[in-house]
Amino acid sequence: MDREEVRAYVNQYGRLRDVQYAAYELYARKHGLTAKELFVLDIIWFSTDGCLQTDICERLSATKQTISAIIKKFMNKGYISLTESKTDRRNKIICFTSEGEAYVREIIPPAANAEIDAMAEMPGEDIAELVRLTTLFSQHMKEKFEKIQEVQE
Repeated sequence: MDREEVRAYVNQYGRLRDVQYAAYELYARKHGLTAKELFVLDIIWFSTDGCLQTDICERLSATKQTISAIIKKFMNKGYISLTESKTDRRNKIICFTSEGEAYVREIIPPAANAEIDAMAEMPGEDIAELVRLTTLFSQHMKEKFEKIQEVQE
């Protein structure tokens, strides 16, 4: 396939990715959140024993400052608590308070169910293929962007 054909597919894929991200952004805004805040709440919600800030940073490819600001916002609202890790006192485990659980219960499970319902509309083999191809493309993208950064440094 020549580069022009590939470019057309890149543009089409980009538009599809934008549609997905816009769905999250619109849903987040309905709840007075940004998409990144929604994603942070989602990660904490599905971390049954709480999670570390570094885990959130890695998962979202976000800076420590960005995630710290989000955590601080939710702490100030009384939705999140921090406890010392038993294995490393420098790390704080992020968990929901009971008030936070009640707040997030109205936001994250419906969004998670919407994602599951959307994917469940597809046959199982298509779901597996979507995940396989997205994984492959994501790995290639990461490698190509890392090479650009190495050249620029």
